[in-house]
Amino acid sequence: MSDNPGLLLATLAASLLVAPVIFLLPERAWLARTAFNLGAALLKLGLVALMVWGVARGENYAFGFTVVEGVSFQLRADPLGIMFAGLSSLLWLFTTLYAIGYLEGSDNRKRFFGFFSLCVASTLGIALAGNLFTFLLFYELLTLSTYPLVVHRGTPKALASGATYLRYTVSGGVLLLIGVVALHALAGEVNFGQREVLADLGPDYHPWLIGIFVLMMVGLGVKAALVPLHGWLPQAMVAPAPVSALLHAVAVVKAGAFGIVRVVYDVYGIAFSFELGLLTGLAIIASFTILYGSLRALAQVDIKRRLAFSTVSQVSYIMLGISLFGPMGTVAGLAHLLHQGLMKVTLFFCAGNYAEELGIHRIDELDGVGRRMPGTSLAFTLGALGMIGIPPLVGFLSKWYLGMGAIQAGMPWVIAVLVASSLLNAAYFLPILYRLWFKPGPLEGVGEWPHEQRLGRLETSGWLLWPALATAAFSLLAGIFAGLPFSPLSWASLIALQEYLP
Repeated sequence: MSDNPGLLLATLAASLLVAPVIFLLPERAWLARTAFNLGAALLKLGLVALMVWGVARGENYAFGFTVVEGVSFQLRADPLGIMFAGLSSLLWLFTTLYAIGYLEGSDNRKRFFGFFSLCVASTLGIALAGNLFTFLLFYELLTLSTYPLVVHRGTPKALASGATYLRYTVSGGVLLLIGVVALHALAGEVNFGQREVLADLGPDYHPWLIGIFVLMMVGLGVKAALVPLHGWLPQAMVAPAPVSALLHAVAVVKAGAFGIVRVVYDVYGIAFSFELGLLTGLAIIASFTILYGSLRALAQVDIKRRLAFSTVSQVSYIMLGISLFGPMGTVAGLAHLLHQGLMKVTLFFCAGNYAEELGIHRIDELDGVGRRMPGTSLAFTLGALGMIGIPPLVGFLSKWYLGMGAIQAGMPWVIAVLVASSLLNAAYFLPILYRLWFKPGPLEGVGEWPHEQRLGRLETSGWLLWPALATAAFSLLAGIFAGLPFSPLSWASLIALQEYLP
């Protein structure tokens, strides 16, 4: 099967083929490694942009071949997949820029950037997978390629966190594999978008389909950090800041959430999922995760751990949105897939800047930092206010559409969850902003920074500052211009109205 396969294969190859090149480069070949990294990121972003334009005009992009009888490898660019591919491509460019500056002078950079490239290739493969078999292949490759990044520093703490990461993600992968094999045995190969296949099996198969759905939700829920499957995520914060950013905003957590979206909409179908009674349970689990993650974030004093538990909470807005039967909930969940990525990558970039420039890791060390690092602190402020849901930032749009989706679905109790979550978001973000901008710091003669160094002529290295400012600006502009074509909200609306709920 092939239908305009060139762009699909070239986009995947842009990151997949550059990885062995980076592994073979000498450790000190900074210029060549940087050129390959940025060249591949820019090429991939350009190719994805071409596919976005093509998909919007109704063009088809597909490639596939038979692996064994009844099992095929398939790539396909549909509106949902190309949305996730666009997010990963855009944010990976900024994460690559950030990582180049962050790892300047450190050891094992070629190993880091080699696995970094494999990681982006895996994420892109997940986005463009055309069936569950292909999705599973790239999903497990993502696990293997991110492990070396989590343990990059090689400390005992990093190795212990990596072991926890593997235990969780491999176990989740096994459960997902069992679910995929069971579904294949029951219904044969199900390509994404063939929702009628399972619905046509008849009522006698419903108990089996419910059990398989639960298996796949648990398997995917590990990477999506659904409670109680989230334990690996806070521990993985021992990794460098660029890794934390990609875990939370671009790759691993988003791959789990995206997989859940695929299963609900493209395997079972939203109407059939509702008929089987699966959506209410998913909404309850997502709501509990939202509140639990916010409460745990409130108790953290380490900046990255607070952001980690914030991710546990915020990613579940995606699952909550898709569990609301109606187009508004779908728009909210899919738009938040992009919105959360923009806001969370900004926050982790800023946390990394504070750590690298001033040696700050704890919230109680942030007093007065806004005057020492105003650009970074402005970016952090925009990201935090977006998470709370302050207009016109993108987080407000997500919560607004979630609220309307809850009313449309006849689930008004979700409004209470959203209000409680927003109040908790404010409770753990506003004190940080107060410390940044209103409390005196060493510039006023009170104490000193934990470990200050001058990394650049600006408040920090430009490699670290500009990506944070750029992603913060995107989170603001995507809210202000949400009604324009190709905005996250407009693209999510296109999917909801044309692809899933015609």
